[in-house]
Amino acid sequence: MTPGVLYVVATPIGNLADASPRALDTLRAAHLVACEDTRTTRTLLARHGVTARTVALHEHNEKRATASLLDALRRGQDVALVSDAGTPALSDPGAWLVAEAHRAGIRVSPVPGPSAAAAAISVCGFPAARFLFAGFLPASASARRKVLEALDGPWPVVIYEAPHRIAETLADLRAVFGGEREVVITRELTKKFEEVARLPIDKAILWLEARKERAQGEFALVLSPGAERAGARLDAEKVLELLMEALAPSEAARLAAKITGVPKNELYRKALKS
Repeated sequence: MTPGVLYVVATPIGNLADASPRALDTLRAAHLVACEDTRTTRTLLARHGVTARTVALHEHNEKRATASLLDALRRGQDVALVSDAGTPALSDPGAWLVAEAHRAGIRVSPVPGPSAAAAAISVCGFPAARFLFAGFLPASASARRKVLEALDGPWPVVIYEAPHRIAETLADLRAVFGGEREVVITRELTKKFEEVARLPIDKAILWLEARKERAQGEFALVLSPGAERAGARLDAEKVLELLMEALAPSEAARLAAKITGVPKNELYRKALKS
């Protein structure tokens, strides 16, 4: 029996009209749609008349759900992987399923589309031949500042942030990089109350405080590039070292791996030797 295909399908980050024709065709044809929150995905599917069966795959059941989905793929069923918004496996569940599909020899095919990181970079106006995607920062202030120190370099940095921490994160950006460094705040991208503002960090804090409703919604920040330094690079061991000042070895290794792309197990071994 020929195995099915795992399609990694990008879905709208806000405006449901951003779903591409190919994404919708893929969702219609799939035997199963693996989604972070079935209620959110069913809203999208209903909007476009898609009646595919949905199954939950989120951070709390990812390994268990992956085993079941791999069985379906081996039986020849096609599976479409989606997240609540944007491109799966970027600060969202799904990477484990994709990795296991590769290990099982199952074809993995991307259906590209919306991404908050790409959208934020496109409107930031900073030179972006390369940029660093940092995703969500740690919840604690001390760990967050350690991560920010490790991210400084001659590239824009994309950071995702939740509304209840946006003010704290802007304060940390000022503490680490100074008030004159520029940042682009994108809020509620593609939605009714979308806002994009490029300001020095000092003024960005005032911008956020100027209207109470601005501290609501989903945020993607783009920190402007720092000064070019000879031999500047993102040093995984330095990132790990900084994170271990505030976090347990396993959590430090997980975040360092996410930031640098170095395998988590390799960094965890280094953390245990420190």
